[in-house]
This record gives sequence, C-alpha cells and structure tokens, in this order.
Amino acid sequence: MVDFKSSPLDLFGGEVIGVGFNRILIMKKAVCILFVLCLKIGSAVASKDSYRDFVVEEPLASGEKSKAINGIKPNILFILLDDFGWRDAGFMGSDFYETPVIDQLASESVVFTNAYAAAANCAPSRASLLSGQYSPRHEIYNVGTKPRGSAACRRLEHISGKEFLDAESDTWANVAQKAGYVTGMIGKWHLSEDPLDYGFSFNLGGDHRGSPPEGYYSPHVDAPGLGEAPEGEYITDRLNDEALKFIERNKGKSWLLYLSHFAVHTPLDAKKELLDKYREKTPGELHSHVNMATMVECLDQGIGRILDGISRLGLDENTIIIFSSDNGGFGPATDMYPLRGYKGTYYEGGIRVPLVVKWPGVGRSGIRVDNPVTGVDLYPTLCDMMRHDLPADQVIDGRSLRPLLEGSEVERVEQPLFWHFPAYLQSYSGVFDEQRDPLFRSRPCSIVRLGDWKLHYYYEDQEMLLFNLKMDIGENENVAGTFPGKASKLKRLLDDWISVTEAAVPVAKNPLFDAEAERLAIEKFTKGSIATDQLR
Repeated sequence: MVDFKSSPLDLFGGEVIGVGFNRILIMKKAVCILFVLCLKIGSAVASKDSYRDFVVEEPLASGEKSKAINGIKPNILFILLDDFGWRDAGFMGSDFYETPVIDQLASESVVFTNAYAAAANCAPSRASLLSGQYSPRHEIYNVGTKPRGSAACRRLEHISGKEFLDAESDTWANVAQKAGYVTGMIGKWHLSEDPLDYGFSFNLGGDHRGSPPEGYYSPHVDAPGLGEAPEGEYITDRLNDEALKFIERNKGKSWLLYLSHFAVHTPLDAKKELLDKYREKTPGELHSHVNMATMVECLDQGIGRILDGISRLGLDENTIIIFSSDNGGFGPATDMYPLRGYKGTYYEGGIRVPLVVKWPGVGRSGIRVDNPVTGVDLYPTLCDMMRHDLPADQVIDGRSLRPLLEGSEVERVEQPLFWHFPAYLQSYSGVFDEQRDPLFRSRPCSIVRLGDWKLHYYYEDQEMLLFNLKMDIGENENVAGTFPGKASKLKRLLDDWISVTEAAVPVAKNPLFDAEAERLAIEKFTKGSIATDQLR
C-alpha cells in the first residue's frame, strides 16, 4: 500500500525521497541490463465483431455485479478535467500546483499509474470514452475534420474522419438511463451540439465548443444554461456549484453526473484571487506556471465543495467517484517529466493521464495499480457499477476495471492498447523539443502497447520506434534495431488490429507536398520564426 500523505507515488520504479517541499526522484540505474522479458503475441485470428477476443479476456458484463446499499444502485460522479497532465496533481508529484482535496481522494481510492487516454487530444479521446470504442470505429480522429499544419509539409493526404459522435452511438449515459439513473452532463461536451441526444437528461454548458465560451470569466456567451451569470463569475466555480445543485436535487434517486470541466484548457485565465499567492511562491523544479496553478487550485477547491456536499447529504457511502483527464498536459505551461511529450503527441506525456477510482464497498483504498488501462475500459467499468449489461448491438473495445479495483484478478492477462491517428497536428508556438519533428506534434501514426513494450509506426516513412517503458519511460532510445523480432511481432499485432477495426489508413500522396519547403520550414521553425496555433 502506498502512503499518499507522506510522499508522491513511486511511479517510475525508483525511490522517492522528500526534501522539504520538493521531492527528488532517484531513478534506478539502467546500465548493462539484460532484457529477460517474454512477450507472447499470438497469431490468432480475430473476429471482426470485437477485437477483445484477439488477445484479451472478455470484460465482465453480466456476471457478478456490485452490491447496492438498501437496494439503491450506487451514484456515480465522473470528474473529467481537460488537458490536466499526468503529474499535475500533488499525489502525482507536482511541486508547485496544490491539490489537497484530490490528493486526499487518491489516498482513499485506487490510483492507476499506467492509465491512458484513448487519443492525444480532446475530441477523439472523449468520443472513445463515451462510446467505449477505439477511434477507427467512431472515426473521430482530430478536433475538426480539416487538415492541420502547412500543406507543403504534409506528405500524405490526411483522413478527415468525422467531426461529431454519431447520435446512434450507445453511450454509457444511454445505459445509465436504461438502468434507472438520472443523468447529467455539466461543462465541456465537444462531441455534438447537444449531449441530450446521447443519453443525458440534463445539460449545462455543453455544446460543440472545446474551450470556455468567452474565456473563464463571464459572460459565458451562448453556453446552454449559463446565459445569466453575474459579472466576474469564473466558469470553473459555476460548474462546480451547479454540480452540487444537481446532486442535491436528485439525492433520493440513483444519479450519474458527468462533470466535464473546461479547465485547464486554454485560454489560461488565472483565478484572480489566487494570483498573488502563486506569484510569491517559490517555483518548483517540475512546475512553475502561475496562471495554471491558480486554475488547478480553483478546481481542487470546487471538487472539495462537491465532496463535502455528498458527505453532508449522507451519500458518500453509496457514491462512486472517478477522476481523470482527457489527454496529456498543455506543453507550453506544464511538464510530465520523466515522460516525453505533451498533448497532441503519442509519446507517453501526450496520452498517459491520472486516473483515480473510489468505489465504496468494492474498490480497495489507498493503493496503486500498475496495469496498463485505457479510456475505452471505463465504459464496461461503468456498466458494472450500474449493474447493467453491455449493449448487445455495439462493439465495446474495453474491459472492466472491476477485478483490478477489488483486487480479485491477481494475474491479469496482458491487454494490448491501441491508438490510431491518421492525421496531422501542428506544433505549439516555440515548443517542439519533445516531439518527433519540430513541425508537427504528431504526423499520421498508429501505436500499440503490450506489457512493457510500445511500438510507434509512422505512415509517411514507415519508421518504427520501439521502446521498453520499464527501462526507458522517457522513450529516449529507439531499440527497434536491437530487438527486430519484438518490433516485427508488435507490428503484426498492430496490422491485425488495423484490419479487424477496418481503420482508415492514409496512403494517398499529398500533391501539395514540397520537400524543400519542408526543409526550410524546419530550419525556420527551429530558429523560432514560425508561430502556430496553440489553442488546440
């Protein structure tokens, strides 16, 4: 069991030593280490109906279900933050941002240290989360469908995909309604114009937008339910207050609330009352962004008010709490070290996220789970929590986390995790040192992780990058040449998955590509003379 109160999680296989306020991470030596890892990737034939049958076990769907208090199904509060990085909370090692409430929640919960978003940016990650499907099935690959970055530097025609989640998609909110829950969505939706079409009976603030309507301070122009707001209202406070009101209104029923905050997405509008505190605070070695720190503390305070309200209403013993983020942190403002990358990259810093689950009476308390899990796993987990079967007519790619939460699955069959990004995402302005090339945070690629091994495959030049995350969590040394057999096996596994999911693969050459223009752009970019959109 991890002591959350005395030190951050020993997340990296090394020792963590406290020195005053800061923590110094002492990484284990990785000199002359012999890889004695046996990876069994079968050549089984997968069913086109469900990739779960290929390597992994079927998720728990209709077997043993959770116990309710007095026959009432457990309430579910799902808190999803936006662009909140893997290390942005105190319990994950931040040395500047303050999150005492979230830290306390983690100490009472199961913390997944190898949890992933199903995509590296907002819309595709959220589509996978709500549908339980990897991106090739729902076909949302990027924010919007237009190509990103300079056309002269894109070697392939991107796959545009879809902008919104199909209304026919059977979300876990639909399942909740069938199970007798009152369902609410508060905050960022980003998957269509109206979440009420996807199983939610209440919506406040959610529409197609991925950022706060006019920044974090009122007026919140045209945001559903937020039209009337006092001058100076901070939208994070408003969403937290409305979440508590929703819970109070439905305290005698089984409810599911999806509290999807805009924070800490750009614009980085500081909570003004907290600015002086962080301007005067000594910067950390890992984090030091003042505006971000005020936004994080405001989130933490609001979550505290909600949790206090749940306790005051006597609902704490029958309320499940899930806390996570939609993708990695915003590169110009935060750091996920020792992970490489940030939002938009498919290195660990762009896709690994915090995940905390508190399930009273079922989940263990104050421990960590190191098994790799991903956003699509939350759909079958929520179905377990609601004691309802998975939909019969929709493929669900994930598997329930319940066995890991309750500790009943000692030896979990290794589950391959997949990502597919057949598009382009341009660089942030002035930040490009933790990506594959300076022009794009990501070019068209597919990724697979199985056990400690992770393979990147890039479609433009067919390059394969192979990393052993146990020995190289920072993805600094490509060992594809050292372990060609391992790389080939993972590539075959990836190819089989691409075939099974009928994923759209970019193959058409871009007629506007200009190799010389690309070379000059890289040269100019590295000198800091090209600015790109940093809002997504």
